[in-house]
Amino acid sequence: MQNIRLQKQLVAAIFAAVIAVFAQFTIPLPIVPLTLQTFIVGLTATILGRKVGSLAVIIYLVLGAIGLPVYAGGSAGVGALFGPSGGYLWGFVLCAFLIGTIIQINPKSFVTILVANIIGFATTLIVGSIWLKFATGMPLNQAFIAGCVNFLLPDMIKAICSAGIGFLVCQRLPQRFLKLVQN
Repeated sequence: MQNIRLQKQLVAAIFAAVIAVFAQFTIPLPIVPLTLQTFIVGLTATILGRKVGSLAVIIYLVLGAIGLPVYAGGSAGVGALFGPSGGYLWGFVLCAFLIGTIIQINPKSFVTILVANIIGFATTLIVGSIWLKFATGMPLNQAFIAGCVNFLLPDMIKAICSAGIGFLVCQRLPQRFLKLVQN
């Protein structure tokens, strides 16, 4: 039992490192950058499921909180978690949890995986936009335009990609691995 827990923690740590690498692929935009974090969070949750996928995201957040430059553009620290884009970082945990939970309904269905990723990504945008409103003091409608509407199309493309790649990867991974991480 303890060996299985350790294996899950190691897999989560590896995926946290992968999230950190993909976060560095950034297109700087005013207020909130466009990154590949969302894509890899969706892919992580699709492959690892609710518990291990969420743990991977939490490990990623902790790495950044303790000062490792793993967030978008090499940012780090508690200030990044509570700054204008901090809501997106917190939203990643909810995103991974939702994707993994929805996929449990029918893990072999591409449609289920796609819907899960779209819902997870939309949730991240909503949480991030609400956070943006409070972190910057801008009106809610402006926060939603700046933090949600502007990212809707790119994030839906990333959701489709993470669902498609995740679906293909899960079909090719050994069932033993999937049972380990998704249960």
